Amino acid sequence: MKYTNALSLFAVAAIALTLGSCDKTKPYDTVVPPSQAHFVGAKTQTLSAVNNPVPVYNVIVGTTDVSQSDRTVTYKVTSPSGAVGGTHYTIASGNNTGTVTIQAGKARADIAVQAIYSAYSTGRKDTLVFTLAEPSLKPSGFLDTVKLVIRGACFEGNVNLNDFLGVYANTNELLGTSAYGPYTTTITSVSQVTATTGKVTVENIWDNGWAPITFDLDWTDPANRITSLIQQDNIADGSTVNPQYAGSSVTVTNPSATAFPNQRGTFSICNQTLQFKMRICLLPLGCFSSTLYTVNLAR
Repeated sequence: MKYTNALSLFAVAAIALTLGSCDKTKPYDTVVPPSQAHFVGAKTQTLSAVNNPVPVYNVIVGTTDVSQSDRTVTYKVTSPSGAVGGTHYTIASGNNTGTVTIQAGKARADIAVQAIYSAYSTGRKDTLVFTLAEPSLKPSGFLDTVKLVIRGACFEGNVNLNDFLGVYANTNELLGTSAYGPYTTTITSVSQVTATTGKVTVENIWDNGWAPITFDLDWTDPANRITSLIQQDNIADGSTVNPQYAGSSVTVTNPSATAFPNQRGTFSICNQTLQFKMRICLLPLGCFSSTLYTVNLAR
């Protein structure tokens, strides 16, 4: 307690000394910050190219002060995704390097960007990186770069498997005519096999202790997307299906083309849904010969 009191007294004395040293009659220098340019808004912005023509999008440039004369700001545009000015987008004052004028008495100006609809009608996605440059009004140390993401309407052939990762809280299933759900499943891992095929691993199918199950996805034909699985053995004890099957081993396999013609699952990257169709076997007892097991995953 004594230490605290002594410290407080010292702090008060120091403040008093500081205040006593101020001379209100003495003029002090005023520091005026330099004029600088910066972008306005989020560091990453989005331009939606779903209507034809695509509306103009304004990337906003601001300044730290207001001037009585016009000022020029220089910017550069690059695209890590390979977008090309005049092919994928247009900018009124230049597609790669341009300038924009901040008028006298104002503190901001717009860089007008317009995506070309036909370039994004199949689901293309691009990123434009705007960077302030000299010679012009000096760029500030904050927000001197902004990313503009351009994307068209969702296209089922533009599949990023990572978009499927995560929880599907509205999973429903049908075993023959017996329905169950909703319950929660999770896609825990994905892997790309070719440009238009891949795999996803799903946890908690059946909602009763089954091991994760891996499925193949094929979007070679975007209008006919297919899911299927490679046979997976010993994913649970048979008692998880029915207590009377305790001691048997659960195996899941694709429906046979003979018993279930044209019975393959499907999926939608746009709607975030996946459908899997399987045949359940309890080995060594046998398989459900005429009963299809269908699982529908939805967010």
